[in-house]
Amino acid sequence: MNAEIRNWIQIGSLEDIPRQGARCVKTGGMTVAVFRTAKDDVFALEDKCPHKKGPLSQGIVHDGCVTCPLHNWVISLETGTAQGADEGRTLAFPVRLEDSRIYIDLSHSHEAV
Repeated sequence: MNAEIRNWIQIGSLEDIPRQGARCVKTGGMTVAVFRTAKDDVFALEDKCPHKKGPLSQGIVHDGCVTCPLHNWVISLETGTAQGADEGRTLAFPVRLEDSRIYIDLSHSHEAV
């Protein structure tokens, strides 16, 4: 049996993030952008666009994606994968929402390939 062990860390509450916005969490040498959609879904990505490392946390959140503020690359909030003709991926992290509290698991990212 291969049980997956998660290390959930509470990082704040849903109200800390504006709808269609983001907040950043620093962990070690990495910054993680935590996004909230218009429907209150929450996602976490490394705060670096796979193109030129632009700050995704400063981008526009829309339709399950974020548009990088530097060169308009559209990145899936769920997978971290560039959309359309662009190619690349940033790290995506599991997120859990409990009673308006946000938890992320930084130990199990969906690794960029």
